[in-house]
Amino acid sequence: QVRLVESGGGSVQAGGSLRLSCTPPENIFSRSHIGWFRQAPGKEREFVSAISWSTGTTYYADSVKGRFTISRDNAKNTGYLQMNSLKPEDTAVYYCAARDSYGSNRSTLTTLGSYNYWGQGTQVTVSS
Repeated sequence: QVRLVESGGGSVQAGGSLRLSCTPPENIFSRSHIGWFRQAPGKEREFVSAISWSTGTTYYADSVKGRFTISRDNAKNTGYLQMNSLKPEDTAVYYCAARDSYGSNRSTLTTLGSYNYWGQGTQVTVSS
């Protein structure tokens, strides 16, 4: 089973920053849309951000817009989620996902079930 490798989680105070990284296998990354989701205790997994590999279009949940930035470095086969101005409500396990199928509109990339591959998750804890 293909797994994505995530890193960069940790504990920070409110207002701080973290950068998450996601490294899928090279043969998947080069043709995959990348998404980030998160799951807080007792809540369902929710969409955070996504980037299309074909157009570079980015999408964000309203709760993180203006604070988080998604990007990808094709030379390093790595996707990133830069998280600034973190709030306690951002505390969750963050998951990277990859979709290697056609279709990258907003409706598709913001839907959990659209992704073929997932990482193991990385914990982000923001204290007040």
